[in-house]
Amino acid sequence: MVRQLERRAATVEAILRAARELFAEAGFEATSIDDIATRAGVAKGAVYHHFRSKEAVFVAVLEAVQAGLAVDLARRAARARRGPLEQMIEAIRSYLVAASGAEARRILLIDGPVVIGWMKWREIDERYFGAGVRHMLATLAGLDVASPEIEPLARVIMGGVMEAALACASAANTTRRAAAYAAAFRPLLAGLARSSGRPEGGANAS
Repeated sequence: MVRQLERRAATVEAILRAARELFAEAGFEATSIDDIATRAGVAKGAVYHHFRSKEAVFVAVLEAVQAGLAVDLARRAARARRGPLEQMIEAIRSYLVAASGAEARRILLIDGPVVIGWMKWREIDERYFGAGVRHMLATLAGLDVASPEIEPLARVIMGGVMEAALACASAANTTRRAAAYAAAFRPLLAGLARSSGRPEGGANAS
């Protein structure tokens, strides 16, 4: 039983790794199940045994990309020695840079909303980033995360970040554009901190 589970896990891993490479290289439409099976070194039937369709493979890949970005941002935040305002601006900048990478740009920003639809795309984005955005906003504003003010603020910020990500993805200089768009959030976030009476930055702010 253990070996069977290990083989299954290894097959799924190979399929997702191959699909991720192909979706990033050629895009969803140009990639077939046959392509994925060949790249993964498995039979076509093995792909369908674990995934009901190419769309199902894509959703699993998209979630893996989102999860990787979320983990990376969480690690950066844990290492940061800054106040909540600077932490949030840096988190936005880091996300914009990461989402503009060739793989993430193609899978998340170009194909993602088209293949699975905006509602499903937003549901996945909410799962990986919604709670983090709410937590950072609550810390910045000195509010409980369940406060009614947090939800609309989180929607505004997440919508703005998505628009900024799309703009950064098509920029000639992603790093510079990401820094500029992240800085554009500063007045809004700084105003939120001031209205709460909390310090806007500094190593001792929390």
